[in-house]
Amino acid sequence: MSNLNLKVATRTSALAMAQVEIVLSHFTKVNFELINIKSFGDINKQLSLLENQPADFFTRELDQALQQGNVDIAIHSAKDLPYPLASDLELIALLEATDQTDALVSKNQLTLEQLPLQARIGTSSLTRRRQVLADRPDLKIVAVRGTIEERIAEVENGNIDALIVASCALKRLHLSAHITQVLRFETHPLQGHIAVVARRNSKDLKNKFAPLDSRKNWGKVTLVGFGPGNPDLLTLAAEKCIAQADSIFYDDLIDKDFLIKYKAKKVYVGKRKGAHSNEQQQINRLLLDEAKLGSKVVRLKGGDPLIFAHGGEELEYLKSNFVEVDVIPGITTALALAALTQIPLTHRNIASSVSFVSGQAAQINFPNSDTVVCYMAGFNIAKVAAQAIANGKNPKTPVLLVANVSTSAQSEFQSDLETLSTETRIFPTPIIAIIGNVVALRYQTENAVKRPNYLVTGTQKEHYEQLGTVIHQPLIQIEAIWPNTPLEIEINRLANYHWLFFTSRYTVDFFFEALEKFDKDARHLAGLKIASVGRITSLALKSHGIIPEIQASEESSIGLLKDFETNNIPVGKVLIPRSDIGLPVLPEGLKKIGWDVATVSVYNNTYPKNLEPLDLSDITNIVFSSPSCVTNFLRLYGKFPENKNYIFRGKETEKRFNSSSLLGY
Repeated sequence: MSNLNLKVATRTSALAMAQVEIVLSHFTKVNFELINIKSFGDINKQLSLLENQPADFFTRELDQALQQGNVDIAIHSAKDLPYPLASDLELIALLEATDQTDALVSKNQLTLEQLPLQARIGTSSLTRRRQVLADRPDLKIVAVRGTIEERIAEVENGNIDALIVASCALKRLHLSAHITQVLRFETHPLQGHIAVVARRNSKDLKNKFAPLDSRKNWGKVTLVGFGPGNPDLLTLAAEKCIAQADSIFYDDLIDKDFLIKYKAKKVYVGKRKGAHSNEQQQINRLLLDEAKLGSKVVRLKGGDPLIFAHGGEELEYLKSNFVEVDVIPGITTALALAALTQIPLTHRNIASSVSFVSGQAAQINFPNSDTVVCYMAGFNIAKVAAQAIANGKNPKTPVLLVANVSTSAQSEFQSDLETLSTETRIFPTPIIAIIGNVVALRYQTENAVKRPNYLVTGTQKEHYEQLGTVIHQPLIQIEAIWPNTPLEIEINRLANYHWLFFTSRYTVDFFFEALEKFDKDARHLAGLKIASVGRITSLALKSHGIIPEIQASEESSIGLLKDFETNNIPVGKVLIPRSDIGLPVLPEGLKKIGWDVATVSVYNNTYPKNLEPLDLSDITNIVFSSPSCVTNFLRLYGKFPENKNYIFRGKETEKRFNSSSLLGY
């Protein structure tokens, strides 16, 4: 291809020609013939872009020239490309963006803030109009069209007071002197990129332009279904993808404790009714920006990514911005619910059709199906039930509502449409409802042996699952402290210590996570002796290749202290990684017997967000795994219920409970 001749389609403006020149400047052994084409948008300047216009407004005629074989490539401003491209066309290069900001061009060099009341500001973008009016609702938006030079002339001639235009356009035309102010607006993700489009399967051309394609340095996004909540229901493909991720964006339905073991950067983007950490458009942009950094990005969603999970919106947004996207399905909650409650969604004699609906929809069009599964049913269940009856469902149709499906906190509420249509209770969330006669099958055949119920308030529930039915409501939230300069200092002077004490699996996990971030590994602990507070902590150490010299015979800080006293272990210098609210029992006890003790906080132990009290009437046993669980239980419930069996892990936990009880709680 050293003497290749190419026909290049381009629009006729000076900006279009400048962009062609940027592309062609990368080639010295290719002859280009420019074919100037006026697009529909160029010809019809009277049509405002503030009104809905076809996606191919500026590309249609150039696309047709490609499809008809009249040209070999077309060069565009990337943000003008339609989505999707015509099936027989392909983006073969997306040049790196130079400047993605917006600029204000104004008369007398007045900034946006300085423009007078009711000033007229020109823009051809709905997004720019929205952002201008958010800052200056008094301004008058004027739809402007035409070339960059024609739009600037509108300002100079006094037809408008100011103009918003892409900074890169002014720079490419050597018109930067007209920039009054660079605006801190969110701009189109493709602004500043130049696109090269060819006919699909033009292999030689694709190879020729590949060095210009910025996407070769991008990562990819995988939408991963976590399933209904229990990590045991995660697919093998999903777990493999999570393990290989650089970044994980997760929501409220994901078990945060499960994610601790993964090394990826973790970003919470949960959305609960009335408490959104990010709006959907912000989440879309976060995923895009992370992928453009070259990261392997996992967007982790409860259930299946494409069933009531905004996965379709994220998929479309990313693909329209030319990011590679994969989807790994998850077990959607409706299917998990059917299995776990042993209620078939279809049954040969009862139900031959099933529908899924969202309880959050503004208008609920209740389907005419034998079984209906209503996702996100909690806040609108009365409205859903009333609509079902209005659409002809029998008011006595049975309904089962299940909260926290598949987790140890799963709880159920049996009712019927008539009762629910006037229901005023606030149900726990997330909650899902099965509506239909199949629900009655469960109560006809149920013969399960009742087992005692355990409310587990700590982060570990596995032991109690063998003893009865576990309702898991963690009353502590564990998060690594990062950045952590004090920890870095201690890690760099570990050679000064004789012992390293680990008092929980969290101290182990976060200590070794920090060790890796500081470009060190277990070899950095050479010469140190290790002590563990108990079996679970020792297992965490073992996962890092460490066997402790001493494991407390009684699983508590007091137990570890007693072992050091009774075994006459020579005193020395010890470092104790711990939480930000770690108890003084161990460090103070060691100091009393002559040890030189230093402590460093590696994680925060805080009160979880969005906690709601549960109905404890059916709870037999309440398990407290730490003093913090006792304190936070009182904060949430106000008192300790009577006629319950309380179980404590550690003497200090029991001590905190007894001291609180003496105060009358």
